[in-house]
Amino acid sequence: MTPQDRLTDEAGRIAALRRYQILDTPAEGGFDKITDMVRALVGVPISAVSLIDTNRQWFKSHVGLDVAETPRSVAFCDHAIRQDAPLIIPDACADARFCDNPLVTGDPGIRSYAGVPLRTPEGYNVGSLCAIDTRARDFAPEQMAILQGLAPIVIEQMELRLLAERDGLSGALTRRAFVAAIDRQIALFTRHQRPAALVLLDIDHFKRVNDDHGHPAGDRVIEAVADLCRTLSRPSDSLGRLGGEEFGLLLPETSEADAMAAARRFCDAVAAQVIPHDPPLRVTASFGVAALGGDRMTSHSWLAAADAALYEAKRAGRNRVALAPPPTARAA
Repeated sequence: MTPQDRLTDEAGRIAALRRYQILDTPAEGGFDKITDMVRALVGVPISAVSLIDTNRQWFKSHVGLDVAETPRSVAFCDHAIRQDAPLIIPDACADARFCDNPLVTGDPGIRSYAGVPLRTPEGYNVGSLCAIDTRARDFAPEQMAILQGLAPIVIEQMELRLLAERDGLSGALTRRAFVAAIDRQIALFTRHQRPAALVLLDIDHFKRVNDDHGHPAGDRVIEAVADLCRTLSRPSDSLGRLGGEEFGLLLPETSEADAMAAARRFCDAVAAQVIPHDPPLRVTASFGVAALGGDRMTSHSWLAAADAALYEAKRAGRNRVALAPPPTARAA
């Protein structure tokens, strides 16, 4: 595929963006330092790392803006990603593409814009690093050189996030990355009211495996259980290692009843698994399930509900699934 083909391959571009699992994640210092540098070095009141999703523009970092996202239809960045060269708008009021744009005629009053596409290693423009002013102005060559030098660093930060989000032993998401996935799911629920469930699982009597067979055997059990969970999961599900022998499964578009059925399948599969070792190893796991909604609209409260159910499964004898009580409605 040629670079020109990638500019029109929207499905490929969205897939490249989604690979980073960055949308709706909290602010991070590495990105904020870049937008601070742009504002200071280019001399603008507004700077942003803007990512273009299917129907919206979402800001991973922004300085001088009061919103976290806008409709894609009004995004200057949506024009920037359609070309390889930087997009420079000296006076939006004099540009037929933007003179009637609500971001120009209303808040934040954009008058001039310079955006450099954020190009992935595969060649897809997933967003832009932009400098924005509320007055008409030209951007000097040295200022554009700053933007063009910093844009690849934004992509490097996105790539580093991926490397840091995987547990080295199990290949599952780290706890930090898994909590970020939970936060994204809560944000989707807030916008679209789509169901989701959280499953926590803990390998039963794991300390006994280490004590009886050694830590290499314990590592093999961790790897085997993680591999099994990935095999049984859907592509849309997320697996995280939350610490030691505890894992989490995030199940989007899943009702409470379907999550319970899935957890029982996982529970039975773990118990039936024979893990290669001398002698072969067998383990069981306990599971706690909690649906999203009501008073579970933070990662902390949702995890706490699933953890309480997991504790109940342990208390009731292990190798079983327990369901958290239905979430209570939040006060208006």
